[in-house]
Amino acid sequence: MNVSIIGTTGYGGGELFRLLHHHPVFNIQSVHTTRDEIPLAKEFPHLHGISDIHLEKINPEKIAKHSDIVFLATPHGVSSKLVPEFLETGIQIVDLSGDLRLKDGNVYREWYKHEPAGAGILEKAVYGLPEWNKAKIAEAKLLSNPGCYPTATLLGLAPVIQENLVDPTMIIVDAKSGASGAGRTAAKNLSFAEINENLRIYKVNQHQHIPEVEQQLRFWNGAVEPISFNTHLLPITRGIMATMYLKLTKSVSTEDIIALYNEKYQDQPFVKIRPVGNFPEIKEVSGSNFCDIGVHVDERTGRLTIVSVIDNLIKGAAGQAIQNANIMNGLDERTGLDFVPLFP
Repeated sequence: MNVSIIGTTGYGGGELFRLLHHHPVFNIQSVHTTRDEIPLAKEFPHLHGISDIHLEKINPEKIAKHSDIVFLATPHGVSSKLVPEFLETGIQIVDLSGDLRLKDGNVYREWYKHEPAGAGILEKAVYGLPEWNKAKIAEAKLLSNPGCYPTATLLGLAPVIQENLVDPTMIIVDAKSGASGAGRTAAKNLSFAEINENLRIYKVNQHQHIPEVEQQLRFWNGAVEPISFNTHLLPITRGIMATMYLKLTKSVSTEDIIALYNEKYQDQPFVKIRPVGNFPEIKEVSGSNFCDIGVHVDERTGRLTIVSVIDNLIKGAAGQAIQNANIMNGLDERTGLDFVPLFP
């Protein structure tokens, strides 16, 4: 199957190219940009001698003639303008931006500060969290890939939210990400001197992924109230750790929670649940499509702590997009993604 990528010059798009380059079924037919038509290797020098593919201008009709799937790894506000044209061609669309994740256009406008896609398009878009939406993904023609923070957070929270084991009015998420999550655009506060040996909170209570998390949590449990969700920038390149704090509503042990998570995720190849007393580290999932989860019940306070880690560029972006495309086309979801994390 032939695929095209739009937005290949960012970190997410670059990772998408790397993973698709090795995919046994998907063949990269073309890569596209709104910028200069140059060899991709000029933008990413590590591709010299590996690929001589050139960036092309975006032409939906032309792309649809030679490709079966188009991946949109574009900045927010771009995909919503491209999707209507691609929908007319019948090509499968996997959108990695935030443009199609929120079903309420007014909420998107408030949090993303862009005009939303039309209501009809938002209705058609299937939310691509494979572990919890596989049946709909398998039938999708328009797929909205989850954000990086929501992926780690939702996979961590899903079982206890669905089973009503925690107070849905008191959900606290403390999330931390590597610098690649901030994108490739140069900025003073992303320079080495300001990131190295530093830890910074940003977008305090205002991160655009908040409504995405709340939307899905409320789909699982209508009693969920606004969450406390804050993000921090780590002095590392890639990875996310989301630590979640919840008040238990039933008397359960750590062993009980682990048993629940093992049951819920037993058929999900990319989610691994840690045993009692073992908690995942970012480096242990780096370079992989895995989400590792550890839990602990504090009997003294009656609270549950959940730790969820992913690679923000893979399970949080490109890898999950390919996982979704695999499912959309009847492939084993592990195709092209079944590799061991990089360590150390």
